[in-house]
This record gives sequence, C-alpha cells and structure tokens, in this order.
Amino acid sequence: MDERRQERAIPEGCIVNIVESEKDIRSLLTQYRDQHRIALVPTMGCLHEGHASLIRKAGELADVVVVSVYVNPLQFGPHEDLSAYPRTPEADKEACETLGVDVMFHPGNLYVSGWPNITLHASALSDVLCGATRPGHFDGVVTVVNILFNIVQPDIAVFGEKDWQQLAIIRRMVRDLHIQMEIEGCETVREPDGLTMSSRNRYLSAEERKRAVTLHTCLQKIREKIKEGEMECGKLLNIAGDDLKIAKIDPEYLTIRDPATFSEITRITNRPARAFIAATIGKARLIDNIALETS
Repeated sequence: MDERRQERAIPEGCIVNIVESEKDIRSLLTQYRDQHRIALVPTMGCLHEGHASLIRKAGELADVVVVSVYVNPLQFGPHEDLSAYPRTPEADKEACETLGVDVMFHPGNLYVSGWPNITLHASALSDVLCGATRPGHFDGVVTVVNILFNIVQPDIAVFGEKDWQQLAIIRRMVRDLHIQMEIEGCETVREPDGLTMSSRNRYLSAEERKRAVTLHTCLQKIREKIKEGEMECGKLLNIAGDDLKIAKIDPEYLTIRDPATFSEITRITNRPARAFIAATIGKARLIDNIALETS
C-alpha cells in the first residue's frame, strides 16, 4: 500500500461519510485541506469496476478520497436517456465503503436556481466526435465539473480514458481557467472480451452484448494492421468498417485523430494517433478508443 494511504487523514475502516449539501462537504473537508491532499472522482453513480479503478488511483495519490455521485441533467440532450439513466444509490454506497472512500458527495441539485443561468462553453475540442452529435453535451460537462471543483477544491481529480474527449476538454478547462489542480487520466477498464465497462452496458440484450464487443475488436484490428505495415488511415478504417457491417453496427463515427487536437490523421507516422468509435446498439450509446502505435 502507498505510504500516503498508510497515514490516511480519515482512518481506514470508517464508514463512508455521505454528504448531500455544499455547506456540509465544505465544512467536513476544511479540517483536512491544509495538511492533506484531497482527490475527487466525479461520477454519475451506478458504480462499476471502471469507477473502482479511478477510486483506487485516487487513493494512491491523495490522503482523502471524495467520490461525487450526481446525474447531471445539463449534459443530456432532449432525446437522451436522463430519466432512464440507472441510479443505484445503495449499491454506490456499498461500493464506496468497500473501496475505502472517505466522502461520498451525493447532492440533490447542484444548480441553485433549479437550472443554471450561467454556464461554461467548451468551444475548444468540443465540436467533433461526441460533440458533433451531442450539441451542448460538453458545455454541461465542464459546467458541472467546474462546480464540483469549486465546492470540493481538490488537489487532484481522476477521470477515465474511455471518455478521452471529455478528459482532454477538462484538462483544457483547468489550463484555460487557471484552476490550480492536477488532472489524472486512468486507463480504460474492460470486460474480459474487451468491451469497455459502462453503466449503459446494462441496457444491452444478450444478442446486443455479443455484437457490442465488435467496437473493441475493430479498433484492435486497426492496431494489428498498422503493425503489419498498413499506414493509410482510409484503408485502415475501411477494414474496420467491414467488421462493423458484419455485426450490423452503423457507427456514429469511426475515425483516427490526433489525441491532443482531435484533428483528423490521414496517414500513420511516428506522431501520436488514436482511433475513436461511437455507436448506438439497441438503447445503449457506446464509445471506445485506443492508442495507435507504429511498432
């Protein structure tokens, strides 16, 4: 165990503190802020092993771990699954206790007027990939994340690389708004067959679940073809697209991009590249991405 965790600010074995108000969480964290590092893991609940990996990473990096559970209405579009989004507060509490979380922040509504009158606009990096088909989504993300940062005032926040575009936008927000904190990315956690862990996987029927793994296998095929010497992105995407057609999956996007700027890449070179995919299977909108290497 990390030395920092051996000397935790809140002793291990304590029942997780469940806090619902901004006032209470500020008061609770005040006593630890000066001499202890605080880590925040923002979530929308329905915690699974992917979230657990973020929480464990937070525990390695800080003395006090805060997990926020808040289904943010601002990042859902008018025809998206806000009302159906899974909410499992009791299971989330048990997971937090098992993982040694110090504080579970579970607010009823983070918007003081019921709905925000002032929001942030994520202009940079947000008009491609998920942002192209979900207008306003990343505005909702950066608005709520900024609110959480202001309330918790963590030294570090941990996010998953599965949502690579979100991670990049939050990093840009922290830089552009001069927020003094670290952003840590955590590797995507997958099911044994490669499907990314997601709260939305529970929407899939057994047949849809079998098809869904194609999102990962087609990205893996791109990586394999690069190792075999194919460097033209158009050809790589066509090869992967054939697998999607066989699985009867019509992707929202399948693309190869610069992982920092999200500009399209036409040929694999020695510069960083990442393959991205999104598709709706049944009721579940799923995303995935992997880094591409030439060797």
